[in-house]
Amino acid sequence: MILDLTTLFSENQAVTATAISTNVIAWPDNGIIPGEAAAIARNLGAGNELPFLIQVTEAFATATSVTFSLESSAAAGLTSATVHWTSGAVPIATLVAGYKLPVRIVPDGTMLKYLGMRYTIGGSNATAGKVTAALAVEQ
Repeated sequence: MILDLTTLFSENQAVTATAISTNVIAWPDNGIIPGEAAAIARNLGAGNELPFLIQVTEAFATATSVTFSLESSAAAGLTSATVHWTSGAVPIATLVAGYKLPVRIVPDGTMLKYLGMRYTIGGSNATAGKVTAALAVEQ
């Protein structure tokens, strides 16, 4: 997979407590097509699969699981977010350095202005664990 700095959510980000990605993508405002009353819907990929990658760069420790989710919101802090994809709880034993979770979603026109990842820690906070996550291009 090829990664691009402009679509990178996290680069070796320490995730020891529930958090959003270091980087949140801000899409340009949607325009209004001449003759239409409202802005067009944001539909990345227009029905095509959109690949992204989540990779553990440092093994997680002490927590019980991590749930990864791709979310969008009208606010940069991903408050009141729409969840576009979620991994479900991934056990800590699985989240060793090098573990990759390649994901494909088909955007459905509901993405809001800000797009990012949320990392939700299950159990107690982790004492270790780092992640790199990004929209990606397959070679």
